[in-house]
Amino acid sequence: MKSTTNNKKQTRASFYQAVWRWHFYAGVIFAPFLFILAFSGSVYLFKPQIEAFLYQDYFVADQVAENRISYSAQRDQVKEAYPDASISSFVLQEDAEATTEFLISENGQAASVFVNPYTGDLQGKLDDDQRLMTIFKKIHSELLIAGTIGNRIVELAACWAIVLLVTGLYIWWPRSQASIWGTFLPRLRKKGRLFWRDMHAVPAFWLSLFILILIATGLPWSGVLGPQIQKLSTAPDYTYTWQERPESVTLSKDGADGIPWANENLVMPESTFESEYLPISIEDVTHIAEMEDMAYPYTLTLPDGPTGVYTISHETNRLDLSTKHIDQYSGTVLIGRSFQDFDLMPKLVSAGIALHEGRLFGWPNQLLGLITCLGLMGIVVSSLVMWKKRRSSGTFGAPPRSKDKKVTRVVFFIMLGFGILLPLVGISIIVIYLLDRFILSKLSLFSNTEEHTKRTG
Repeated sequence: MKSTTNNKKQTRASFYQAVWRWHFYAGVIFAPFLFILAFSGSVYLFKPQIEAFLYQDYFVADQVAENRISYSAQRDQVKEAYPDASISSFVLQEDAEATTEFLISENGQAASVFVNPYTGDLQGKLDDDQRLMTIFKKIHSELLIAGTIGNRIVELAACWAIVLLVTGLYIWWPRSQASIWGTFLPRLRKKGRLFWRDMHAVPAFWLSLFILILIATGLPWSGVLGPQIQKLSTAPDYTYTWQERPESVTLSKDGADGIPWANENLVMPESTFESEYLPISIEDVTHIAEMEDMAYPYTLTLPDGPTGVYTISHETNRLDLSTKHIDQYSGTVLIGRSFQDFDLMPKLVSAGIALHEGRLFGWPNQLLGLITCLGLMGIVVSSLVMWKKRRSSGTFGAPPRSKDKKVTRVVFFIMLGFGILLPLVGISIIVIYLLDRFILSKLSLFSNTEEHTKRTG
């Protein structure tokens, strides 16, 4: 009986050791990236407040009068000032003191031009690449590495964070009659490794659900999982005309600005063009937007060519998400999709995106996101300090390998289960396993001489 009990304890200890080794490798490799994502995300949460402060001279009209000039006249002012630029769209604000932001492209450079809607004067131009929040967005989404590589690294780090959470909770889980101290509350009077262990494990436990939600709600933008999530989150296109609409192969995300995530793959129709037809005015389109109850602020994208359409789209408030494509000659709303038209899955994903960006329930959402990001940064820092304190001189400090090969294989296949759900993780798991099995374990640098105190009960 005693032998059976000892065997169970040894198996649990071996399992713990194998899980801990995977947790260690994942942390060492991806912790720096997670710190960068948490830091950049914590700043980007406050984009509205930061930009309102930094660019007040651009956003707020320096002169307010009783009557506004037309949007067509404002557009003409931008054309006159930037004759070589193309104007793709502009943003309409409800605030009476707000300028009108026109999105232009000049010599391949995207920029925003701000027009006083009362005088028609241009209050300035901001290149997209120079806007602080654009820089932080690039850091957060692609680590400032343009293209696929940066996006894949970010997605890989985010997916491995999920593995770190699950394996970390297993390591944290009390296996005996543990005190509340060191389990649910940190032992602040302790020193050395024990103090840093508590500063790592206890906050990670309390924030684990929030970190998981934050990661999951960011995955719709990822390059591998994102398209799969989008396929599961499709909603029907709604046609507002009885006649057959001309179709195109252009998607809304490629032909218009300010499109909500759930509407990015909405097909853009074409306007019915005849040589004798005259386009409706921008003011006619804004009137249509009013009749369609389009929420402010919304983006109005101008037609691209004679068969192009006007597009009005709102992406700020989750309940008011909407995109509508309008025939530039008849003013007919050809295709549209609003939040009310979504199925359950796109509604949940859209709500998750708003939560991730701090827009779901105002400043408390921003504060909750900030606490989660700061907590994640603290967890990363404490893990690095703890690693530095526990590793012996001349070693990498990796936890010792489990001597039970059966347990090692079981844990490996469990890890592969994560790889099935998270494809990029699956590939990297195989790479890490092969390195650990055939290369790292042979090097003296990776042989741990320090025994770890196991809480296996």
